[in-house]
Amino acid sequence: MSVNLRKGEKVNLRKPEGGGELRRVMVGLGWDEVEQKKTLFFTPKPIDCDASAILCINGKLKGIDDVVYYGNLNHKSGAVAHMGDNITGEGDGDDEQISIDLKTIPSQYDRIVIVVNIYDANARRQHFGLIQNAFVRVFDVDTNKEICKYDLSENYDGMTTVICGELVKEGNEWKFNAVGQANKDPNLQTIISRYR
Repeated sequence: MSVNLRKGEKVNLRKPEGGGELRRVMVGLGWDEVEQKKTLFFTPKPIDCDASAILCINGKLKGIDDVVYYGNLNHKSGAVAHMGDNITGEGDGDDEQISIDLKTIPSQYDRIVIVVNIYDANARRQHFGLIQNAFVRVFDVDTNKEICKYDLSENYDGMTTVICGELVKEGNEWKFNAVGQANKDPNLQTIISRYR
């Protein structure tokens, strides 16, 4: 049964009792646009939210090749893969997904930060106040069963980036932590500088 998380809560990433070892998870992120009105002087553009995974060693990013996003779909280890860019967020369910093989992530990585930013937000005058029904969820790839879900229901008006959650390794076990921290970082480059 899936666990609904609140900001700051953690859940162990494991299969239910007797279900065997959890190997591969998918992090799914979804959102919908708030309807914007077209005027004589303004035609709204689709909001392009981009999901990324930042792989950290001792909580820090060591190099740009440890960032998995639409411009680098696969981590060099093969353990983390971005499933493709959705530039409009249309449709039901997950808009973007990141696959993580918990058993093949090199042992030095202890944190995978999941962030979503609005592409070219400042130039397009877009922010997360124009987004609704946003969520991040984690499910078992082998069974397609959801492990946990975190609804990003706070007011993120004026914010252009949300650190949705993070997978944290504690001992030999991975946990998902619901973060929900928003800020005004203008692009992915600025976001990743927070982890250097």
